[in-house]
Amino acid sequence: MKSSAGKIQLSGYNALFQVGCEAEASGERMQEIPLSELFPFKGHPFQVRDDDAMRKMAESIAEHGVLSAGIARPRPEGGYELLSGHRRKRGSELAGRTTMPVVIRELDDDEATIIMVDSNLQREKILPSEKAFAYKMKMAALNHQGKRRDVTCERGVHKMKSRDIIAQDAGESCGLTVTRYIALTKLIPPLLTLVDEDKLSFSTAADYISVLTKQEQTDLMSVMNKLNVIPVKSQLIAIKEQSKAGTLTITAIEGLLSAEHSTAVQVVLKQARLHQYFPKSYTAQQMEEVIVSLLETWSVQQEHT
Repeated sequence: MKSSAGKIQLSGYNALFQVGCEAEASGERMQEIPLSELFPFKGHPFQVRDDDAMRKMAESIAEHGVLSAGIARPRPEGGYELLSGHRRKRGSELAGRTTMPVVIRELDDDEATIIMVDSNLQREKILPSEKAFAYKMKMAALNHQGKRRDVTCERGVHKMKSRDIIAQDAGESCGLTVTRYIALTKLIPPLLTLVDEDKLSFSTAADYISVLTKQEQTDLMSVMNKLNVIPVKSQLIAIKEQSKAGTLTITAIEGLLSAEHSTAVQVVLKQARLHQYFPKSYTAQQMEEVIVSLLETWSVQQEHT
């Protein structure tokens, strides 16, 4: 499996100077913009958390200032819409600063969305829900750009699917992974939170729960809370089949989870223990893929002993 950890770390360091170089080459200028005139990107899917990393950023900004300029575009109603630099703006606020260096660009909605997603995906820690909505936004922008360019596209030229472009840019293993992340956007908030907390498998949530209706997901969450259980793959397969057949009710869900709960085996590995063997930049999904691959190899070895 190809790791994206190195790419993420290198991008973080390069980003300190990249914006300035790009701006210089295009004739743009960095400007000190009042924080009060900088507004978040509409539908920005990435959280800005006041955590330990933010505290360290604020301390660095207080001492050295913002080393990497943000990117923004003018708003019709005044001020500027941030594409890149939401965390730097918050860090500047906590550091007691009133302005922040920003490169102002004239961009349409599709261009702005793609820059916003790509620049924020360079963060070291990204939740599955953040990736899900970011990939969905970029997919819509790429598809819209594709429709506009189809009339001028040369005959016979191969066009990559939007999901494959996103996967390539983000360092994902394949386009299918992007599709599965986008499927997470169909989950109701409580279920999506369980995925973010590593209590519910990313792959099973995408493949089996996202296809359920909102009401079916609400019923599933209700039963999970009642029985204090996280469903395993075999249970979710049965739930998905009943949903397709139109026979899934809250009573049926309770029966399925209760029947197998007594014999189902669930192994929960704490993040602290897993990170003894994985780089800190690895996501839960990357760790899961490695573990499954190792188990498959071990299973084959057992068959020949």
